[in-house]
Amino acid sequence: MIKRHYKIIIAAGMMFSFFGFVMNKKSGSSMEVLKIATVEQRVDSLLKIMTLDEKVGQMNLYNGFWDVTGPTPEEGSAKLKYEHLRKGWVGAMLSVRGARNVQEVQRIAVEETRLGIPLLIGFDVIHGYKTLSPIPLAESASWDMEAIQKSARVAATEASAAGINWTFAPMVDISRDPRWGRVMEGGGEDPYLGSKIARARVQGFQGDDLTDKSSIAACAKHFAAYGFSEAGKEYNSVDIGTSTLYNTVLPPFKAAADSGVKTFMNSFNELNGVPVTGSEFLQRDILKGAWNFDGFVVSDWASINELIFWGHAKDKREAAIIASKAGSDLDMEGYVYVRELVKLVEDGVVKESIVDDAVRRILKVKFELGLFDNPYIYCDPENEKAVIGKKAHHEAVLDVAKKSIVLLKNEGNLLPLPKKGQKIALIGPLAADKNSPLGSWRIASEDNTAVSVLEGMKKYTGNTLTHKKGVNLVDGHAAFIEEVVVNTTNRDGIQDAVNTAKTADVVVMVLGEHGFQSGEARSRTKLDLPGLQQELLEAVYAVNKNIVLVLNNGRPLAIEWAAEHIPTIVEGWQLGTQSGNAIAQVLYGDYNPSGKLPMTFPRNVGQVPIYYNYKSTGRPSNDNDNVFWSHYIDVENTPLYPFGHGLSYTTFAYKNFKVHGDEFAIGEDIKVTVDVTNTGNYDGKEVVQLYIRDLFGSVTRPVKELKGFELAHFKKGETKTIEFTLTEKELGFFNNQGKYIVEAGDFEVFVGGSSYTVLKDTFILKH
Repeated sequence: MIKRHYKIIIAAGMMFSFFGFVMNKKSGSSMEVLKIATVEQRVDSLLKIMTLDEKVGQMNLYNGFWDVTGPTPEEGSAKLKYEHLRKGWVGAMLSVRGARNVQEVQRIAVEETRLGIPLLIGFDVIHGYKTLSPIPLAESASWDMEAIQKSARVAATEASAAGINWTFAPMVDISRDPRWGRVMEGGGEDPYLGSKIARARVQGFQGDDLTDKSSIAACAKHFAAYGFSEAGKEYNSVDIGTSTLYNTVLPPFKAAADSGVKTFMNSFNELNGVPVTGSEFLQRDILKGAWNFDGFVVSDWASINELIFWGHAKDKREAAIIASKAGSDLDMEGYVYVRELVKLVEDGVVKESIVDDAVRRILKVKFELGLFDNPYIYCDPENEKAVIGKKAHHEAVLDVAKKSIVLLKNEGNLLPLPKKGQKIALIGPLAADKNSPLGSWRIASEDNTAVSVLEGMKKYTGNTLTHKKGVNLVDGHAAFIEEVVVNTTNRDGIQDAVNTAKTADVVVMVLGEHGFQSGEARSRTKLDLPGLQQELLEAVYAVNKNIVLVLNNGRPLAIEWAAEHIPTIVEGWQLGTQSGNAIAQVLYGDYNPSGKLPMTFPRNVGQVPIYYNYKSTGRPSNDNDNVFWSHYIDVENTPLYPFGHGLSYTTFAYKNFKVHGDEFAIGEDIKVTVDVTNTGNYDGKEVVQLYIRDLFGSVTRPVKELKGFELAHFKKGETKTIEFTLTEKELGFFNNQGKYIVEAGDFEVFVGGSSYTVLKDTFILKH
């Protein structure tokens, strides 16, 4: 290893002196010269000596294709990929993990190709590597940016130790449709909160120094509007107006770009009739133009090739033309650029300057990661053993898991549970499940490694705990790439569970979705409890109404019956490795829940999409006492649980809400204050939320928009004055041409513990 390391240093020195740098004769050190040169100089010098084949090779990303510790592949696509790797026709790889495995593919790229350009090694590090945090939607419910950033940092630390230098995260798509399975991967329905989360996760992954061996390049995805897929159906079309695009979809992406994210991923959907992989408007005009983004854009899996299936390109040749001109820099598993782009440039169809621009961006990220200075910086097996799964990481993911839990309802104060003297029945197909809580994106983790709710509750020994499964949720084995088969016929365990519930003081029921029922390609048309779980719930309720319902799910569910009948409901999401410990500590009161919903819960699927920041319409209310107003005839307009909702074991009172002034000039800061008091019997945290409404605009504005929040801790009986400042940044919006404007007029300001705020004040903004 030492000899190999020195070989690389010598090779790097020779390579860069060949690039045209003058050696420092006084010191004789090529490494000193490398440090003096800027990244841009180094990129330009390398680009000058690259052949067209080598340039296009940098625009090619392959999935892992062989066991690197085994023999060289000799047939099929694996053989072709291996040959391309040795020729320098591969710029990045994904799904190669483990320090030794990455070291081997990196060795081929660095030591067996002409120029020795190191590889980017990408992986779906979505909510952890091996030690898993809660799914991103759950983390978003914490409204705790420090915890979210730390969670991403843990993920980056473990992934980097396993050889990975690039993650395909964060997903910053805003979505209002829980039918879409990938809501579990994002920050919810609100662009303000989503932008804060985007920043936190980018900073967590990339750290303060990208050359640090525990930092990895982040990727903001999916650019753009993927979260608005029609009917919540995966990979579907998107048809939205420019107002929604500029004001709802794009802000989290802009926040990621402003935070220095190194890469973007385009998405599978089309927008305005153009598949976004081929959208010059999004990739050239907005991202690389108006936003001056200087990183690179990677396609989603084979999305360049899928231009053909969209009917946008006739064949791979045409797909290569469209995508490269549009600004898709790196082809992930599409086999399009590597097969077509060289000839297209040689024939003058695609300008070489387009290829140069893409390659320059890709090389820049590699330099910024320090891969040219030390290609094996991420390839230390001893560090891998020491870092992955260490105690501090488990403590960190447990912390964010507890903060992500949302108390939806607690009538009669069934929670927190007494710690002794109780007979507790623990019922449900997910109560003892150690696999489902890991969520959907847990490729590097091992099955059945989550702490179950049963295991977590067993640590509290003062009560008598009896566990009954009740029903199976799924038939057979659930897997990432297979459809989940839900049990709809086997009721064998229901009566046993009912008998146990009859004699219990409290019944804790753990129900919801399997971890593989949400995520990519997991769209649902029903948002109820899958399978026989509703039947089990009602059967237990018939004999014992003291039920604490713990939901494990990856999206908002429509649980109207439960909300009406069950006294206590806890949103426990899919919380990752420490799931059971987090839930148990909340149930027993060792942690006072403080989470708030990042997405609205509908009463039924017919309300979807439903979200708090809707438009008023021209007929918002029934003032004339007739049928002609905006409503449903079979269900009320309100959601089951609104955005921002979440209870605590204590209570909070809001008083003395005030906007400090009646009239303000555009550009003047506006001070807003409110006194919040902990009026209950426990210390606790509250997310104090500030909303505004621009009453009259050249483009109609929502009835409420989140424009500030503060997560504050209150001791029992404590009062704090929470202060917000509204500036032009909060008071304006984008018009339909994408220009940010602030208009004079009347504004309302609201404050409270959810989007259902009751305190309101007003002010006038003047020119």
